[in-house]
Amino acid sequence: MSAISLLIIPFLLAVFLAINMGASGTSPSFSAAYGANIIKKQFIPGLFGIMVIAGALIAGSQVSLTLGKGLLEQSLFTPFNTSVILLCTALSIFFANIIGIPQSTSQSTVLSIAGAATALHSLNTKKLFLEIIPTWLILPLIAFLTMLLLLKFVFPLFQNKKKFLAFLDYPIFNVSVLKILIIGASCYVAFSIGSNNVANAAGPLTSLTLNELGSENIENFLPITLLSVLIVAPCFAIGSSLLGHKVTKKTGKDIIEVDAFNAMVISVLVASLLLWASLYKGIPTSLVQMNSGAFIALRINKKGMKEAFNNKTVKESLFVWILAPFFAFVSTYFIIKLSL
Repeated sequence: MSAISLLIIPFLLAVFLAINMGASGTSPSFSAAYGANIIKKQFIPGLFGIMVIAGALIAGSQVSLTLGKGLLEQSLFTPFNTSVILLCTALSIFFANIIGIPQSTSQSTVLSIAGAATALHSLNTKKLFLEIIPTWLILPLIAFLTMLLLLKFVFPLFQNKKKFLAFLDYPIFNVSVLKILIIGASCYVAFSIGSNNVANAAGPLTSLTLNELGSENIENFLPITLLSVLIVAPCFAIGSSLLGHKVTKKTGKDIIEVDAFNAMVISVLVASLLLWASLYKGIPTSLVQMNSGAFIALRINKKGMKEAFNNKTVKESLFVWILAPFFAFVSTYFIIKLSL
């Protein structure tokens, strides 16, 4: 069987995964702007897709390296193993999208690869437990605490400055400066998602492709990554169009109604944290959870701690955030273990 034939199923699964990642990733990108009624839902998929592709091409290479050979030895990305990883990851995210809960695509991908690596006795435990998992815990906490501090101590100062607020409401081409800034911030989030989440499919595909082409092509990891990105990234826009509205509404309107100024701050805050994770050590991490952490801080500021965590959407999200990556790990582990 030719190398091309062996790649067809993994590439189709990568497309399916990318569509689901696009649906899930739309929420942290545009939930703030959508929740503030600044952008109509029909304009979101196009903007989201363009910025995801840009982020993947410009700043996504380090995360692709992590997922392509940082957790599991590159030679073990066989057609079967890669297909199982992509399928189990995609299914975990698909179920979350169906019920309208934005899920961390990176966590599902990492734990699916970790499940395969555990079954094959090839897990890079140092990378997983000392770099990736601590980042998952720390960055959402930073987003939550930073937003809470801004709401409690910084924003009240700006609210007393009428000239500042008047400037933000000044119209340019019949649209206020603030609305333009919020749309820009949402695009910045989508760019950061491209820098981090496209690698969830592109990284494993790259290692698989190089393995099938032969050992003499091992040094061409980055060029093959770019080709994988060009296949995977446009599918994010398709997923955004098909399934993105439900998860965007869930975060943007069901946790707390958000005003325009807070929408912009949340977008810039979480996108900056994700871009830092992508560029610093190529850590695949959860923008969804950082975004939700900032929204929870906003809800606490408006309704108090007890009321914030009694919210139905918050409870559902916490449950799915645990269940989906666990499913990805366990299902991948057992399928590959049974195949040995």
